[in-house]
Amino acid sequence: MKLTKYILLLNLILASSICFAQVKFEAKASKTKLGINERLRIDFEMNKDGDNFVPPSFKDFTVVGGPNTSVSNYWANGKRSFTKTYSYFLSPKKQGSFTIKQAQIEIEGQVYKTFPITIKVTEAIEKPKDPNDPAYLASQNIHLVAEVSKTNPYLNEAITVVYKLYVALDTGVNGWRDKETPRFNDFWNQNIEVKAFRPLRGQYNGEEYQYVVLKKYVLYPQKTGQLKLEPYVLDLTVEVPTSRYDIFGNRIVKKVPQTITAGKRTINVLPLPEEGKPADFNGAVGLFELDVTTNKVSLDAGESLEAKVQVSGKGNLKLFELPKLTLPSSLEVYEPEHQENIRTNLGGMQGRSQDTYTIVPQYKGKYPIPAVSFSYFNPEAKAYRTLTSKEIIIDVVNGPSSVGSEANTSSSTVKQAVTTNSNTFAFIKTKSNWIAKNKLPFFKSTLFWSLLLVPFVFIPIAILVRRGQEKRNADVIGNKRRKADRLAKKYLSTAKKALGQKEAFYVALEKAFHNYLKAKLHIETSDFNKEKIESLLVERNVDKDTVSEFISILENCELARYTPITQVTMENDYQKSVKTIGQIDKQIQ
Repeated sequence: MKLTKYILLLNLILASSICFAQVKFEAKASKTKLGINERLRIDFEMNKDGDNFVPPSFKDFTVVGGPNTSVSNYWANGKRSFTKTYSYFLSPKKQGSFTIKQAQIEIEGQVYKTFPITIKVTEAIEKPKDPNDPAYLASQNIHLVAEVSKTNPYLNEAITVVYKLYVALDTGVNGWRDKETPRFNDFWNQNIEVKAFRPLRGQYNGEEYQYVVLKKYVLYPQKTGQLKLEPYVLDLTVEVPTSRYDIFGNRIVKKVPQTITAGKRTINVLPLPEEGKPADFNGAVGLFELDVTTNKVSLDAGESLEAKVQVSGKGNLKLFELPKLTLPSSLEVYEPEHQENIRTNLGGMQGRSQDTYTIVPQYKGKYPIPAVSFSYFNPEAKAYRTLTSKEIIIDVVNGPSSVGSEANTSSSTVKQAVTTNSNTFAFIKTKSNWIAKNKLPFFKSTLFWSLLLVPFVFIPIAILVRRGQEKRNADVIGNKRRKADRLAKKYLSTAKKALGQKEAFYVALEKAFHNYLKAKLHIETSDFNKEKIESLLVERNVDKDTVSEFISILENCELARYTPITQVTMENDYQKSVKTIGQIDKQIQ
């Protein structure tokens, strides 16, 4: 009897283990060690269908593809074999050892998890060159170049860095995104906005290429010696033509994810020469002019005047201080107001920087504003230059006399302390106290009658607005139409902003068409097909040419995802879309 119980227990244990062994859910990596310039594929594979798949966090990687789902289901020798796989393609963000944590899925009401996988990322490795490998062709047909205007500038001399993306004529690019933005340590830098990515023709290594300017910067080095420009790295999808053709005779292109970099650049910054450096030099480098002016040269004591010290020209205008005015102590001087009118383009900073001093003389006499000097280094002439203004004499005509002030002769030895008058600007009136001669009573005045009649005017207006809102809210079809119109405009606007990004542009354009047709033809998205749209438009008396144009744009939206499209083609499709919607709007009944 006991033997029978043991046999039954053993069979039960074996049956349970077989049952548990039936479900498999595991993670498989194509490699566990790779270079930072390589790609990794990771598959989450199960032998039974499940729900609520939750992938792990790929925070140390960039997902360049996926999730892709594949299902294999077949019978062999009377046994069913089932496999379902979720696949991801990953690009490492940096070097190091990283762990891809557990993924989980629910199968037959039970949650299963994979084991973590450790991936080691090393420095970039040199890949074998296969002339027929699309990845190799992509690397040969696309280049990111940093063009530096000058590699040996002086300290605080402007240089420009322009990043250009060169693409072979038979190769396409399907969007790009910054993986690492350029960093300019030890440089004052200004980004010059690139408003449109227009393809241009140019030479690269002696061959004809098309290129796009991605970024522009103006840099002013703040240290001498060997300074590094950190690399600019892009992730993009390259459309490489293959040797195969489709049934229509068109060459088949293959999309290849690619990471490219402009690489590090070294700038050798020269120190400013010590020989001939003026004592008042404060770091100005460029080509400048000095202008010292006053708005008055003759006034009374207690009145104010303005003196301006202005430096204008081309150079590092934001990176040095203006020379200061030295004035007699008997002139009351306020802190200067600093103003700048500086624009920065690929030529560097240009414009003017000025300090405006407010000066109030307390006593009559003649007061000199001494000459002001300003020194700068001219990198073109490789020499220092000094500018000097002229002395300005301020003549204070009327006011109290000051014994021993700078207005008198230098032989006077008795000095009188200068006191600040709190009523310096008392002659400038900022407020008035006007009193009307004839005061009118409020009762029966124009304001009285206006306030009395305003409620009677607004009550009927409020009633009409309320009725209009109720009528509008009751119009369900009209509200749906207006909402769809707004969405169509929104998606057309989105499509316009996405010009240059092929997939985003055509997805937005297709959504705009769908919402427009919802508003005009009162059909749902599930009913969309080209034949039905064509018949409905013809029924609404839209001419055949306009209908054909509309259908052709819809077909372009479908085909554009699988064929290379240029910026010019996208702009043409956008303009045709706007024109076609306008024509349908005029003709539809």
